[in-house]
Amino acid sequence: MSRRRGLLSRPLTSALTAVALAATGTLALHAAPARAASCYGYVGLTFDDGPSGNTTALLNALGQNGLRATMFNEGRYAAAYPAQVRAEVAAGMWVGDHSYTHPHLTRLGQAQIDSEISRTQQAIAAAGGGTPRLFRPPYGETNATLKAVEAKYGLREIIWDVDSQDWNGASTDAIVAAAGRLTNGQIILMHDWPANTVAAVPRIAQQLASRGLCAGMISPQTGRAVAPA
Repeated sequence: MSRRRGLLSRPLTSALTAVALAATGTLALHAAPARAASCYGYVGLTFDDGPSGNTTALLNALGQNGLRATMFNEGRYAAAYPAQVRAEVAAGMWVGDHSYTHPHLTRLGQAQIDSEISRTQQAIAAAGGGTPRLFRPPYGETNATLKAVEAKYGLREIIWDVDSQDWNGASTDAIVAAAGRLTNGQIILMHDWPANTVAAVPRIAQQLASRGLCAGMISPQTGRAVAPA
Protein backbone atom coordinates (compact mmCIF):
# COMPACT_ATOMS: atom_id res chain seq x y z
CA MET A 1 0.00 0.00 0.00
CA SER A 2 3.03 2.25 0.07
CA ARG A 3 2.52 5.28 -2.10
CA ARG A 4 3.50 8.91 -2.31
CA ARG A 5 1.20 11.82 -2.94
CA GLY A 6 3.49 14.74 -3.48
CA LEU A 7 3.68 15.99 0.12
CA LEU A 8 7.44 16.34 0.23
CA SER A 9 7.46 18.40 -2.95
CA ARG A 10 4.67 20.62 -1.65
CA PRO A 11 6.11 23.63 0.17
CA LEU A 12 4.44 24.70 3.39
CA THR A 13 2.09 27.60 2.72
CA SER A 14 2.81 30.51 5.03
CA ALA A 15 0.63 30.88 8.09
CA LEU A 16 -0.25 34.39 7.01
CA THR A 17 -1.58 33.14 3.69
CA ALA A 18 -3.61 30.45 5.37
CA VAL A 19 -5.13 32.86 7.86
CA ALA A 20 -5.93 35.34 5.11
CA LEU A 21 -7.66 32.65 3.11
CA ALA A 22 -9.66 31.59 6.13
CA ALA A 23 -10.71 35.16 6.77
CA THR A 24 -11.82 35.85 3.20
CA GLY A 25 -13.34 32.46 2.39
CA THR A 26 -17.13 32.30 2.36
CA LEU A 27 -18.44 29.02 3.67
CA ALA A 28 -21.87 28.02 2.44
CA LEU A 29 -22.70 25.01 4.55
CA HIS A 30 -26.46 25.49 4.19
CA ALA A 31 -26.47 25.57 0.39
CA ALA A 32 -27.15 22.04 -0.83
CA PRO A 33 -28.17 22.02 -4.48
CA ALA A 34 -27.04 18.44 -5.03
CA ARG A 35 -28.33 16.82 -1.84
CA ALA A 36 -30.29 13.61 -2.33
CA ALA A 37 -34.01 13.91 -1.60
CA SER A 38 -33.76 10.65 0.36
CA CYS A 39 -30.67 8.96 1.73
CA TYR A 40 -30.69 5.25 0.91
CA GLY A 41 -27.11 4.92 2.06
CA TYR A 42 -24.10 6.84 3.36
CA VAL A 43 -20.51 7.10 2.21
CA GLY A 44 -17.45 8.55 3.88
CA LEU A 45 -15.62 11.33 2.09
CA THR A 46 -12.15 11.75 3.57
CA PHE A 47 -9.41 14.27 2.90
CA ASP A 48 -5.86 13.71 4.14
CA ASP A 49 -2.84 15.94 4.78
CA GLY A 50 -4.47 19.23 5.78
CA PRO A 51 -4.92 21.82 6.84
CA SER A 52 -3.23 23.93 4.18
CA GLY A 53 -3.62 27.02 2.05
CA ASN A 54 -6.06 24.98 -0.06
CA THR A 55 -8.38 24.14 2.84
CA THR A 56 -10.62 27.18 2.42
CA ALA A 57 -11.31 26.37 -1.24
CA LEU A 58 -12.07 22.76 -0.33
CA LEU A 59 -14.40 23.74 2.52
CA ASN A 60 -16.20 26.20 0.25
CA ALA A 61 -16.73 23.51 -2.40
CA LEU A 62 -18.02 21.02 0.16
CA GLY A 63 -20.31 23.53 1.82
CA GLN A 64 -21.74 24.85 -1.43
CA ASN A 65 -22.65 21.30 -2.40
CA GLY A 66 -24.10 20.21 0.93
CA LEU A 67 -21.36 17.71 1.71
CA ARG A 68 -19.69 16.89 4.98
CA ALA A 69 -16.41 15.02 5.24
CA THR A 70 -13.74 13.75 7.59
CA MET A 71 -10.51 15.73 7.49
CA PHE A 72 -7.52 13.64 8.51
CA ASN A 73 -5.12 16.36 9.61
CA GLU A 74 -1.40 16.14 10.16
CA GLY A 75 -0.35 17.44 13.55
CA ARG A 76 2.36 19.73 12.22
CA TYR A 77 -0.13 21.51 9.97
CA ALA A 78 -2.79 21.71 12.66
CA ALA A 79 -0.22 23.40 14.88
CA ALA A 80 0.84 25.78 12.10
CA TYR A 81 -2.65 26.65 10.85
CA PRO A 82 -5.07 26.47 13.80
CA ALA A 83 -7.52 28.86 12.12
CA GLN A 84 -7.99 26.32 9.36
CA VAL A 85 -8.78 23.56 11.86
CA ARG A 86 -11.41 25.81 13.43
CA ALA A 87 -12.77 26.52 9.96
CA GLU A 88 -13.15 22.79 9.31
CA VAL A 89 -15.21 22.37 12.47
CA ALA A 90 -17.27 25.50 11.75
CA ALA A 91 -18.07 24.07 8.30
CA GLY A 92 -19.48 20.89 9.87
CA MET A 93 -16.56 18.61 9.11
CA TRP A 94 -15.17 15.91 11.38
CA VAL A 95 -11.47 16.02 12.25
CA GLY A 96 -9.27 12.93 12.48
CA ASP A 97 -5.62 12.21 13.32
CA HIS A 98 -3.19 11.49 10.47
CA SER A 99 0.08 11.46 12.47
CA TYR A 100 2.33 14.44 13.10
CA THR A 101 4.84 14.21 10.23
CA HIS A 102 3.38 11.50 7.94
CA PRO A 103 6.15 8.91 8.39
CA HIS A 104 6.07 5.21 7.62
CA LEU A 105 4.84 4.30 11.10
CA THR A 106 5.41 0.58 10.63
CA ARG A 107 9.14 1.31 10.45
CA LEU A 108 9.14 3.07 13.83
CA GLY A 109 9.28 1.84 17.40
CA GLN A 110 6.38 2.08 19.79
CA ALA A 111 7.65 5.22 21.52
CA GLN A 112 8.04 7.04 18.20
CA ILE A 113 4.58 5.97 17.08
CA ASP A 114 3.17 7.15 20.38
CA SER A 115 4.79 10.55 19.90
CA GLU A 116 3.39 10.89 16.37
CA ILE A 117 -0.13 10.16 17.55
CA SER A 118 -0.13 11.93 20.90
CA ARG A 119 1.33 15.17 19.53
CA THR A 120 -1.30 15.22 16.79
CA GLN A 121 -4.11 14.61 19.27
CA GLN A 122 -2.81 17.55 21.30
CA ALA A 123 -2.27 19.84 18.30
CA ILE A 124 -5.76 19.28 16.92
CA ALA A 125 -7.38 19.77 20.32
CA ALA A 126 -5.35 22.94 20.94
CA ALA A 127 -6.43 24.29 17.55
CA GLY A 128 -10.11 23.82 18.39
CA GLY A 129 -10.69 20.59 16.49
CA GLY A 130 -11.71 18.52 19.50
CA THR A 131 -10.07 15.24 20.45
CA PRO A 132 -10.02 12.94 17.40
CA ARG A 133 -11.56 9.49 17.66
CA LEU A 134 -10.46 8.37 14.19
CA PHE A 135 -6.92 7.68 12.97
CA ARG A 136 -5.70 7.19 9.42
CA PRO A 137 -2.23 5.67 9.19
CA PRO A 138 -0.01 7.28 6.56
CA TYR A 139 0.14 5.20 3.37
CA GLY A 140 -2.49 2.89 4.84
CA GLU A 141 0.33 0.95 6.53
CA THR A 142 -0.43 -0.71 9.83
CA ASN A 143 0.79 -3.41 12.19
CA ALA A 144 0.18 -4.73 15.69
CA THR A 145 2.43 -2.14 17.36
CA LEU A 146 0.57 0.73 15.72
CA LYS A 147 -2.80 -0.80 16.59
CA ALA A 148 -1.74 -1.04 20.23
CA VAL A 149 -0.91 2.67 20.34
CA GLU A 150 -4.17 3.54 18.59
CA ALA A 151 -6.04 1.58 21.25
CA LYS A 152 -4.21 3.47 23.99
CA TYR A 153 -5.69 6.72 22.67
CA GLY A 154 -9.12 5.27 21.94
CA LEU A 155 -8.70 5.66 18.19
CA ARG A 156 -10.44 3.69 15.47
CA GLU A 157 -8.13 2.96 12.53
CA ILE A 158 -9.65 4.03 9.21
CA ILE A 159 -8.23 2.88 5.88
CA TRP A 160 -10.39 3.19 2.73
CA ASP A 161 -12.38 1.18 0.23
CA VAL A 162 -11.72 3.37 -2.82
CA ASP A 163 -8.51 5.27 -3.61
CA SER A 164 -9.20 8.33 -5.76
CA GLN A 165 -5.52 8.44 -6.84
CA ASP A 166 -5.65 12.24 -6.50
CA TRP A 167 -2.26 12.04 -4.76
CA ASN A 168 -0.92 10.51 -7.98
CA GLY A 169 -2.11 13.28 -10.31
CA ALA A 170 -5.51 11.80 -11.16
CA SER A 171 -7.68 14.02 -13.35
CA THR A 172 -10.94 15.50 -12.13
CA ASP A 173 -12.81 12.99 -14.31
CA ALA A 174 -10.89 10.10 -12.75
CA ILE A 175 -11.58 11.33 -9.21
CA VAL A 176 -15.30 11.61 -9.97
CA ALA A 177 -15.27 8.13 -11.50
CA ALA A 178 -13.57 6.73 -8.40
CA ALA A 179 -16.26 8.25 -6.18
CA GLY A 180 -18.82 6.59 -8.44
CA ARG A 181 -17.63 3.18 -7.24
CA LEU A 182 -18.62 3.89 -3.64
CA THR A 183 -21.41 1.83 -2.11
CA ASN A 184 -23.25 2.14 1.19
CA GLY A 185 -20.88 2.34 4.16
CA GLN A 186 -17.73 2.68 2.09
CA ILE A 187 -14.97 5.28 2.36
CA ILE A 188 -12.97 7.10 -0.31
CA LEU A 189 -9.42 8.43 0.07
CA MET A 190 -8.89 11.98 -1.18
CA HIS A 191 -6.52 14.76 -0.18
CA ASP A 192 -6.72 18.35 0.99
CA TRP A 193 -4.26 19.82 -1.47
CA PRO A 194 -4.93 18.78 -5.13
CA ALA A 195 -6.80 21.36 -7.24
CA ASN A 196 -8.41 18.54 -9.24
CA THR A 197 -10.00 17.22 -6.05
CA VAL A 198 -11.66 20.55 -5.28
CA ALA A 199 -12.88 20.72 -8.88
CA ALA A 200 -14.39 17.23 -8.55
CA VAL A 201 -16.52 18.03 -5.48
CA PRO A 202 -19.62 19.45 -7.25
CA ARG A 203 -19.77 16.48 -9.62
CA ILE A 204 -19.26 14.00 -6.78
CA ALA A 205 -22.19 15.63 -4.96
CA GLN A 206 -24.42 15.37 -8.03
CA GLN A 207 -23.41 11.77 -8.64
CA LEU A 208 -24.06 10.70 -5.06
CA ALA A 209 -27.45 12.40 -5.07
CA SER A 210 -28.42 10.63 -8.29
CA ARG A 211 -27.74 7.30 -6.58
CA GLY A 212 -29.55 8.17 -3.35
CA LEU A 213 -26.31 8.30 -1.38
CA CYS A 214 -25.42 10.97 1.17
CA ALA A 215 -22.12 11.98 2.74
CA GLY A 216 -22.04 10.55 6.24
CA MET A 217 -19.82 10.40 9.27
CA ILE A 218 -17.43 7.55 9.97
CA SER A 219 -18.51 5.60 13.02
CA PRO A 220 -15.81 5.23 15.69
CA GLN A 221 -17.51 1.97 16.64
CA THR A 222 -17.61 0.27 13.24
CA GLY A 223 -15.26 2.29 11.05
CA ARG A 224 -17.98 2.53 8.39
CA ALA A 225 -19.90 5.49 7.01
CA VAL A 226 -23.23 6.08 8.73
CA ALA A 227 -25.86 8.79 9.07
CA PRO A 228 -24.51 11.87 10.86
CA ALA A 229 -25.31 11.89 14.58
